[in-house]
Amino acid sequence: MTISSLRTGDITNTMNAGNYCDVLVIAGGGGGGGGSGFWGGGGGGAGGYRTFDKFGIANGVAYTVTVGAGGAQYTDGSNSIFSSVTSTGGGKGGRNASSNSNGASGGSGGGGAGFGGSGTGGSGNTPSTTPSQGNNGGAGFEGSGGSQYYGGGGGANAAGVAGTSTTSGAGGAGTASSITGSSVTRAGGGGGGGNGTASGGTGGGGASAQTGVAGTANTGSGGGGGQRVSADPAGGAGGSGIVILAYPQQFPPLASIDAGLTYSYSTTSRSGFRVYQFTAGTGTVKF
Repeated sequence: MTISSLRTGDITNTMNAGNYCDVLVIAGGGGGGGGSGFWGGGGGGAGGYRTFDKFGIANGVAYTVTVGAGGAQYTDGSNSIFSSVTSTGGGKGGRNASSNSNGASGGSGGGGAGFGGSGTGGSGNTPSTTPSQGNNGGAGFEGSGGSQYYGGGGGANAAGVAGTSTTSGAGGAGTASSITGSSVTRAGGGGGGGNGTASGGTGGGGASAQTGVAGTANTGSGGGGGQRVSADPAGGAGGSGIVILAYPQQFPPLASIDAGLTYSYSTTSRSGFRVYQFTAGTGTVKF
């Protein structure tokens, strides 16, 4: 057995004579701000996005797989895990009250609301990883006459946009991966609500006529913030996360997969590779 230090971070893994697996771990996205008695909210932050080429694996070892759920409105997303890799759930969007107008921190941060001036966007890449697992949410804005324009949630590839005096901020862009054989962009931030409507990053929910749009399932994208058109504008739920494993077909299929995991399996989507996409649940797998 040899020890290999991976190019993508400080994780060191034990390798079995060249056995390796490409890995993508995305956490659940944060829910957009909103709820009963509030004036809407900022967009939810995307779940943490972490990817590794040639992650070392060993035969017969049980590796934990957990797929994080997306957060309901004004709720953080849940973490996703593969082995020693944890991606942090996205931060919830802020909502219009003095004690919670700031977006929450997480894999990517939630967008801020506008109470009393401007709620700050939540910090992304929390806790810190190298490379970064996400970006900050945008700040909210309160204008003259009580107008409210809220920030977008951070995405895996860009920060959420801040609200201005005339518009709410869009969600930050997600990141593309071809681990399955075709390019798919995931982990976009949710768009800010309030008095305005803003689009989400790819996969992220936008703000709509009242209820924020949910992030797309299994992308880890943030939910859109609720818009201020009624007394109770609801924030959109964050999209659930995903864990993807891909390794050369010269190695056999996974030896075991716990019943608590929902997954799909393909030997054709990426030429020469076995591709497993875990879309819900928690359990262990063995190579």
